[in-house]
Amino acid sequence: MLERPISKAGWTRVAFGDVVRLSKARVADPEAAAIERVVGLEHIEPGDLRIRRWGDVADGTTFTTLFKPGQVLFGKRRAYQRKVAVADFEGVCSGDIYVLELANDRLMPELLPFLCQTDAFFDHAVGTSAGSLSPRTNWTSLASFEFLLPPIQEQARLVEALSASEAALNACQLATESGEELLRSMLIEAIPAVSTAKSRGLPLVRFGDVVAILDPNPSHRYPDYVEEGVPLVSTQDFVGEDGFDYAGCKRVPTSTFAEQKARCGFDELDVVFARKGVLGLSRYYGRDEKCFSHTIVIMKPRGAEITRRFLLWLTRSASFMGEIQRAMNSNSGVPTLGIETLNAVQVPLPSVAEQKLVVGQLEAVNQALGQLRSRRVSLFALKKYGLSELAGHN
Repeated sequence: MLERPISKAGWTRVAFGDVVRLSKARVADPEAAAIERVVGLEHIEPGDLRIRRWGDVADGTTFTTLFKPGQVLFGKRRAYQRKVAVADFEGVCSGDIYVLELANDRLMPELLPFLCQTDAFFDHAVGTSAGSLSPRTNWTSLASFEFLLPPIQEQARLVEALSASEAALNACQLATESGEELLRSMLIEAIPAVSTAKSRGLPLVRFGDVVAILDPNPSHRYPDYVEEGVPLVSTQDFVGEDGFDYAGCKRVPTSTFAEQKARCGFDELDVVFARKGVLGLSRYYGRDEKCFSHTIVIMKPRGAEITRRFLLWLTRSASFMGEIQRAMNSNSGVPTLGIETLNAVQVPLPSVAEQKLVVGQLEAVNQALGQLRSRRVSLFALKKYGLSELAGHN
């Protein structure tokens, strides 16, 4: 990305407000002004400089802050969320978003969004935010942020490197989105909705007749926690598409693990399924020893009618999720699936030969997606290095 370390010789210390100004353009009636798009904080993704989602002005909006292509949008509320984007269309945005533009020609316009993405800038924004529930920074504070401004030639070099990194990230993101859409389409074709399966004459079975659903913690009680022990996993500890994050887990004695293992078996290819809170997240048990809270059930094939690998994809299908959402119990205010409810769900069940064929195709796409996600992580690290060169060592 950067072929040689950057020398800071000739760089001059400036305040952010010396080279950037806050746009105060407003439009009283966006629809009358033929403005079509509205952007809120929820439409800006952390770490992504592109605005990929927006609302329609025609649906109604109270926002009046105008932005134009090339201007930078910075989320001033909860700045720790690191929301910065470059507009490539005209629209109006939330009052919790600052619209930034250049004050003069000392800073290249292409460098401004990258400057706003640096750790130093975010640290300053967060450090100057006020308010407990919804902290906000203000323009006066942002304008006081000091950094070393490179000469124009060095700015051009940084822009070239950071833009190349951003382009690679965007390409990787588009490829990932395409892969995810392909995976969804393949799942819908392989495991259609129950109504579609009926119209096609596909076999339907009661889920509990072919799958054993085990509760690793039916009492919902836990022993005293220990400093060193087996991680106790809850729904919130699911991470990524297939893994678990043990960092925030409480630990339980090995005797608790032995009890749960005796009850559930804990095979590497058992399906771990979230039945409370965020419903439907599923993944294999894996190789690490772990226990589970009452928010999770373990699923295993009862016999040879369904393969273990097909079971995972069945639980991830829109067909299965649609059936369980219609049947779920949410009387407590938190969506909860009982084992009896899961047992009663109807599901399409292809032949074992078809299951193996489908799984092979789905796993191939999923593996490619995993490689794309890993590549994106590497590209983010590369971009982060470039950003550190821009605002680091101030």
